[in-house]
Amino acid sequence: MTESIRPRRSALYLPASNPRAIAKARGLPCDVVILDLEDAVAPEAKPAARAAALVAAREGFGGRELVVRINALDTPWGADDLAAVAEAGPEVRIDAVLAPKITRVDDVARYDEALARAPAAMALWTMIETCRVFSELQAIADMAATTRLSGFVIGSNDLAIEMRARPGADRVTLLPFLTATVAAARASGIAVLDAVCNDFRDLDRVAAECAQGRALGFDGKSLIHPAQIEAANAAFGPDADELADARAVVAAFALAENAGKGVIRLDGRMVERLHLREAERVLALDAAIAERG
Repeated sequence: MTESIRPRRSALYLPASNPRAIAKARGLPCDVVILDLEDAVAPEAKPAARAAALVAAREGFGGRELVVRINALDTPWGADDLAAVAEAGPEVRIDAVLAPKITRVDDVARYDEALARAPAAMALWTMIETCRVFSELQAIADMAATTRLSGFVIGSNDLAIEMRARPGADRVTLLPFLTATVAAARASGIAVLDAVCNDFRDLDRVAAECAQGRALGFDGKSLIHPAQIEAANAAFGPDADELADARAVVAAFALAENAGKGVIRLDGRMVERLHLREAERVLALDAAIAERG
């Protein structure tokens, strides 16, 4: 699978075991809901959370993309999670399965094989949260050409602990890993979401991380609290200036005198066909955001 033009500015994690949070999410302006069966659910609650996730998926989340983060296949719950999601039936709409603790190409192949009986439209996303994964990162991303893989989500908490790193507010210690993940995703045409910000009460820090993630090239940010949605939507959606420039680029290349040209002048600068493609993507994203409402 490859990336589609779909807004993923804000991806809110919800414990699948929390019915109040799930009900509230149906009225929130997030683009993606991630029902979590992994870190947010205690071991004794995991079977019940799995059943609750299927009920929530059956009831739906409107136009929001729905992702279920399962437990890893090497845990006591992973195989049952994956089977339940894959075989939930046509009345249960789950857009993607999010697999944690990926370390190598073979892991993606295992998840893809286990989803063989799932609906064709169900995608596979993977967490990028281990040190080992970076030795095969591009090869893993390239599996989008032959499997359901269509998205990466950074898991900086697990990554930092495994590295024994101490990332500060600027996340400078993690920047090489963040940029490597974006580059691999872009090379293979898949979506890529930034990590959560743990300090959900510090909205200035949330906004700063969103701005940094946007500057690095992420499609959006994974979130742990509804208060973070506004900052993510603002940072990762096209602003007025970006939209105006995109429209100007498209209009300029549409002029008869620019037909067939690879490079043109626009407002005192040189603009290439690659800028036209990006302008068209920006406008398509804005239209998709407006359609989702």
